[in-house]
Amino acid sequence: MRRPPTTQAFVLDELRRSIVSGELSPGQPIRQDTIAAGLGVSRVPLREALKTLEAEGQVVYQPHRGYSVAELSLADLLEVYRMRELLESEAARVATERLTDADLTRITDAGQDVERAAEDGDLVAMIAANRRFHFALLEPSGMPRLLRVVRTLWDATDAYRAVYYNSGTNRARVRREHEAIIGAAENRRADDLVHLLAEHRDHAVDALRGTIGEEKFRR
Repeated sequence: MRRPPTTQAFVLDELRRSIVSGELSPGQPIRQDTIAAGLGVSRVPLREALKTLEAEGQVVYQPHRGYSVAELSLADLLEVYRMRELLESEAARVATERLTDADLTRITDAGQDVERAAEDGDLVAMIAANRRFHFALLEPSGMPRLLRVVRTLWDATDAYRAVYYNSGTNRARVRREHEAIIGAAENRRADDLVHLLAEHRDHAVDALRGTIGEEKFRR
């Protein structure tokens, strides 16, 4: 696997992976000395990575107590997914008009990566492939500022995605829905694509609503 270009990016990737995989669970204190030693880095890039995660809402900082992994909250999830709906719907409509055969190949390849990871039960790989799939759909819109915001929203909810993908039923649903989404993209049906993406998000929220509940959730 290619190492990120900077030490801070490397540390950030490793922290994200640890949160998604459950190595760092919601509410767990982050022991900076231990993590820095385990990654073979100083505390400087670790602190910078933690500030990034704090801005995304993935970790929280409390004076005299330090950083801990953020709890999962249904209210936070609903807000993020509502924002995603507004932004991604616009990007998807524009992207549909601009899709090339190369774009469709990228989308299909990423969808196949999602399927392989789902079959293997590799949640970290599935989350990464799923992100590639969705952004392959949206990037042809040519709206970099909008997509920067969308990426931040995705970063803030990877831990929720890990909970959702932990169910075999949900993994199978994702694969079926991706097939329908690819079909709409291939046929350049913007309205259908927007509708299918909305359903895709709604099904995830509905499943997580039952898992997380109205209160904060601790894995």
